[in-house]
Amino acid sequence: MMKEIKDKLFKACEAYVQERISRISLAMSDLESDLENETKSSAGDKYETGREMINLEWNKLSTQLQQFKKLKETLEMAKSNKTAEEIKLGSLVKTENANYLIAIPAGVITLGSETWFAVGANAPIAQALLNKKKGEDFSFNGTKDKIISVD
Repeated sequence: MMKEIKDKLFKACEAYVQERISRISLAMSDLESDLENETKSSAGDKYETGREMINLEWNKLSTQLQQFKKLKETLEMAKSNKTAEEIKLGSLVKTENANYLIAIPAGVITLGSETWFAVGANAPIAQALLNKKKGEDFSFNGTKDKIISVD
């Protein structure tokens, strides 16, 4: 049962990353055509300003693309990690108050009636959970919680 949930959560995370990569790639390709269509007018300053704005946007998108490619690599590492008693990258964690997948920051994922939070290992909640085991208590944002299961 937990393996099925884990597989579905990882698929949702993969779709999240792939959708972002596709969107950024499309925006970059639109910028390329904008740059090609940018014609040098008699108002040279206007042309240079337009090109510079396109270049700034390109650089911003390029940085975002690299970040999502890194997330994709992190997700692969999380998927390859074997289930252990201690919470680590790739763990599914159920607590009394919430459910978490420690992998990448992909937000809220709903599977049936359950809500899961896909969080990166550096997220404050993940930091509170890492290396803990089933049955252990932990505190996050001043709230006490208990780990019900780790997969």
